[in-house]
Amino acid sequence: MTHIPSPAVITAHPMSPTDQARREAGPWKRAFRKLMRNRLATLGLATILFFMLLALLAPWVSPYDPLATNWGAIRKAPSMEHWFGTDELGRDVLSRVIWGTRASMLAGVVSVFISLVAGVTIGLLAGFVGGVFDGVISRITDAFLACPFLILAIALAAFLGPNLTNAMIAIGVSAAPIFVRLTRAQVLNVKVEDYIEAARAIGCPPSRIVMSHILPNVTAPLIVQTTLAIAAAVIAEASLSFLGLGQQPPDPSWGSMLNTAKNFMEDAPWMAIWPGLAIFVLVLAFNLLGDGLRDALDPRSRQSI
Repeated sequence: MTHIPSPAVITAHPMSPTDQARREAGPWKRAFRKLMRNRLATLGLATILFFMLLALLAPWVSPYDPLATNWGAIRKAPSMEHWFGTDELGRDVLSRVIWGTRASMLAGVVSVFISLVAGVTIGLLAGFVGGVFDGVISRITDAFLACPFLILAIALAAFLGPNLTNAMIAIGVSAAPIFVRLTRAQVLNVKVEDYIEAARAIGCPPSRIVMSHILPNVTAPLIVQTTLAIAAAVIAEASLSFLGLGQQPPDPSWGSMLNTAKNFMEDAPWMAIWPGLAIFVLVLAFNLLGDGLRDALDPRSRQSI
């Protein structure tokens, strides 16, 4: 006679509350929890939020008018009255650094938004359509990537004209090929998956397949690349302003402040220290956040969350 196991034997081992919470949490929630457990990434995120608040609240937190000159306080060393010292026209360096945050953050976010929209759109079409169109887009992308990013941005900014808006456009166009290549590579990997073939089999139109099935599955590497691209855009904006192709004087910009400070390195080194330090800290914060996002969104490491 066949032995029938008792109910106690066939009953599954109860799942612990921790395991159940992990199973119920979506991949984005798991990634967010892992990101928050990364101390360096959290420090980078907090630093970025600080600079964003500084840019938004510049009119209220700035101790002086960044354009106001004081001929009696030219190149004064840091003191209780001027914490970061003054520049060659007696303007408060702290106020100019605070207001310069606006130009750097705006250039970083807007230029990367331009490159993200253009690059992802072209990359999606190239990877999904394939054929001759993909070949043409790939060769054009290779041609743009053959030219160094900063050199291309300088050339475009010089062609468009020296101001912050044109600098943002130049940086956005120069960074777009990176997103084109990344998006195309991800689409080529995703579009051969079984669920894409199933969507085609049930008659889903190509636009719905791209927007509902392919794009959500290529988002993770794009998010990581976006944070790293913003860091590169901040450096590019400072470089263009240093060369006189970005934010124009007397409006404050970290790059233009460094351009002026290079003439007074021996007499007033604080004129270069503070804007240079601001660029360093902001770029480092975006890189730390990008590294943390890359680790958090890596599917191979989700089992350890």
